[in-house]
Amino acid sequence: MEYFYEKFTFPPDQSFTVSSELLELKKYETLKCHIDFEIALIENCMGKRFIGDHIEDFYGTELVLMGSYLPHCWQYYQTVETMLQPQLIVVHFSPDFIGKDWLEKPEVKKTNELFANAAMGISFSGETVNKARLILNQMLFETGLTRMALMLQLLDILAKSPHAKILSSLNFNVIETPNEANKINKVFDYIFKNFKEEISLHDVASIIHMSTAAFCRYFKAKTNRTLINFVKEVRIGHAARLLIQGDFNITEVCYESGYNNISNFNKHFKELKGISPRDFIKQYAKIE
Repeated sequence: MEYFYEKFTFPPDQSFTVSSELLELKKYETLKCHIDFEIALIENCMGKRFIGDHIEDFYGTELVLMGSYLPHCWQYYQTVETMLQPQLIVVHFSPDFIGKDWLEKPEVKKTNELFANAAMGISFSGETVNKARLILNQMLFETGLTRMALMLQLLDILAKSPHAKILSSLNFNVIETPNEANKINKVFDYIFKNFKEEISLHDVASIIHMSTAAFCRYFKAKTNRTLINFVKEVRIGHAARLLIQGDFNITEVCYESGYNNISNFNKHFKELKGISPRDFIKQYAKIE
């Protein structure tokens, strides 16, 4: 089975990694986490982000910093500029990548605050994204001390950004070990694969060998949501993607998203999106 926890190996001549790739449009992916911090710049696509207990649509360009063991994944619905391929630039690093002592220096106070907030995930907007994009693209082609200097410059920009937004809730219980990550991943994986069917609390609890009462407490502590609300968000997120693609009408999308009642579907859609499915389609058409 797919595992929630990832482990990265850094080359012997690098204290952090930076890489880029072209993205393909994706359906739901298994949530992942890792001990290393991550900076992700995603460009030219729209979709939905899952970070900790945070679920939100995004459009265009995405710049996010995430701390250790923070569960995350992105869904990519569609490109913004259809003639261009969506792209990802990602950095993986440890906060003490240049030594533990540097975090104790007075000049690093803002950076330490940045790292503390990264435990909940941080998204950046405005001029911060433009500055970060330039540095990240430079880092792809530099090595040695020059690349390290660029990394420090990038962290300084993020630490001083006036356009930072905390994503996950303050009381989110960050997963602390790979075993814990693998445990809850079984639950997420089951929901992502079966959200079109009726999902039983008993069946989900039995996946990780818990009573229903213990599972309800556990799931609420890990996601700040009830199982019912989490499944609802997954279903409506899937419905929004189908509406954007335009291959199904609203009634068909209702049944393709795990609902057997159009009235209930419309109610949940408006509850989460703020507008009806029909108005959502109109709104998207205006963006296009």
